[in-house]
Amino acid sequence: MALRNGLLIHGPTAWAAAARTPDGAIEVSSGQKPTFARGPLGSVPLLRGPLRLAEAFAVVPIARRNLPAARLPIEDSRVLVIGLATALLSSAIRRLGPATLAREGLIAVLGVLPAATALRDHDLAAYHGVEHKAIGAYERGSFDPADAPKEHERCGSNLVAPLLVLSVAGQLLVDRLMRNPGPTARALAGLASVSGAVELFAYAEREPGSVAGRAIHAAGHEIQRLLSTREPSEEQLEVGSAALREILRAEAGETERSEVA
Repeated sequence: MALRNGLLIHGPTAWAAAARTPDGAIEVSSGQKPTFARGPLGSVPLLRGPLRLAEAFAVVPIARRNLPAARLPIEDSRVLVIGLATALLSSAIRRLGPATLAREGLIAVLGVLPAATALRDHDLAAYHGVEHKAIGAYERGSFDPADAPKEHERCGSNLVAPLLVLSVAGQLLVDRLMRNPGPTARALAGLASVSGAVELFAYAEREPGSVAGRAIHAAGHEIQRLLSTREPSEEQLEVGSAALREILRAEAGETERSEVA
């Protein structure tokens, strides 16, 4: 996860973060990751995706508390205002009348606006590029992210297209099946959409040459290329390398502790 001034990485059992402080220093922190997807539940289709996403989100406040220098993407008044405005506008649109494809499509697009607003911050988009380059370099057996591409095939941007499509389809289905669907029914439909999108994401990773795999990766790559990433500076890449070294150190420590236990 890109931060406004650094990078947060989580591995199988640990998390690590590095951030550039206002005086130019790099601070790092790491710790054990909350796990919700272990055991039988972690292999159940449509359930494993939300559980793994929950793990990723649960790490964020822990990392923020342990690394006070870190600045999260939402720590921007513009993002908070846009998020509140889109939530209110979406609710108002839903009260206008029966569900239509155009209405649900508009609401789905409005849901993307807070993230798009956050990514207008050049540093955040650059650290998103750092994320991809650091991980990409490590996967290629290198600790030098400079030459790795800023786009990555497993970026969360690959979730955007399937999630938009499934969100619209899910809300339309709820309106067809229920006379006056309430917040609970819509939330369950939203959760089902997330589950389906994660399964499609995983399928695209397993079968990149399939029609669905090519379409999902193509859409995600264009989102990264045009909107969500920028080429980082050498100083920003240095922060990414620090985060990568720290997650490898933290994972090694967690492995040693589990062996002792």
